[in-house]
Amino acid sequence: MTLLSPTLPSYVPRFNRDKPIIAVVGENHFTELTDYVVPYGVLSESGVAQVFALSTQAGPIRMFPALQVIPQATITEFDRQFPEGADYVVVPAVFRSKKPILLAWINHQARRGATIIGICDGVWVLANAGLLEGQQGVGHWFSMKRLEKKFPKTKWLKNTRYVGSGNVITTTGVSASIPVSVALTEAIAGRDRAMELAQRIGIQSWEIDHQSKQFKLKVSHIFTAIINRLSFWLNENVGISINDEFDEILLALLVDAYSRSFRSKAILLAPHNRQMLSKHGLIIQPHESQPKDNKIDREIELQSDLPSIQSFNAALQEIGQLYGPATASFIALQLEYPFRFVA
Repeated sequence: MTLLSPTLPSYVPRFNRDKPIIAVVGENHFTELTDYVVPYGVLSESGVAQVFALSTQAGPIRMFPALQVIPQATITEFDRQFPEGADYVVVPAVFRSKKPILLAWINHQARRGATIIGICDGVWVLANAGLLEGQQGVGHWFSMKRLEKKFPKTKWLKNTRYVGSGNVITTTGVSASIPVSVALTEAIAGRDRAMELAQRIGIQSWEIDHQSKQFKLKVSHIFTAIINRLSFWLNENVGISINDEFDEILLALLVDAYSRSFRSKAILLAPHNRQMLSKHGLIIQPHESQPKDNKIDREIELQSDLPSIQSFNAALQEIGQLYGPATASFIALQLEYPFRFVA
C-alpha cells in the first residue's frame, strides 16, 4: 500500500463532541449522485464521525444522472439540532451552484469554523460563495479552464487529486470523493484507522498525486459518445437489484457508470418498488417511471463478496466487455477515474 504523509490538517475537537459532525448537503433540484452518496457511505463506514445527509429543502433530492435520495434532515432542521455548526461540510456538484439558500448556509457554517469540502464540481459552489478567494483549489478536468477564467484570485492546481487550503478542501472529478474521504478519516482518527478503512472499501492508496494530463476529451471519446447515442436500438435497461442494507457506495458508482455509457440506463429494482434503506441509513427512492414495457434487458446484483471499489472495478471491466473498451474508457474519463481496461 502506497502511503504519503498526512495530506489534510488533523481534526481539533470542538464543543466537547465525542466525534466530529459531518454534514453532506445536497440541493433538491439536481445533485451529483456519487459526489453525495460516496462521501456519506465512506465516512459512515469509517465510524470516526457522525454523518448526516442533508438537503436545502424538504423532500427528496433528485440525483444526477439517476435516482432520488430521501435526506435525513433539511439544513434548517440540522441548524436547530446543532446550533454550533458542523465540523465538516461536504458539498457535491449541484445544478444550481448559485442557489442563495445553499451559498448562505455554507458561509454560515464556515463562519462557525467548519471545514468546507467541495467534491468535483462542488467547487463551483465554494467559489460562488467566495470561499476560494486567495486559496488553492482543484476541480473536475472539464471545468478547469472556466474556473481559471472566472475565479482568477484562486490558485488552480494541476496533478493534485485534492487539496486543503485554509478551511476549504477541493477535489478533482467525481471519483476523488473516495480518496478524500479516506484522507479525512486519517485527519480525524489517524493513519491506522484510515488504512483499515482503505482495505475495507478496496483501495490501495489515497495520495494526492494525480495525472491531470491523462484526463482530457479526445476525438476517440467524442466518436464513442456519438456512436453510442446514434445506436439507440442497442440501448439497454440495466436493472440493479438491491435489498435493505445495500452497499450505498457501490450502488452510486454502478448507477453513475451505467448511466454515463450512452448505451444503457440504470433502473433500480427494489422489492415492491419501495424505498430502500442502505447499510448506513441512507434512504433511496426507486425510479418514479419504470420502462413502459417493464422490459429489463440485463439484471445485475450488488456484489457483497468484494470490497466496494474492487466490485466497481470489476463492473467497469464488465461494461468494457459488454459495450467495448472505448465505452468503459469514456465512463472513466467522465468520472475522472484512473482505470485501464484489461482485455
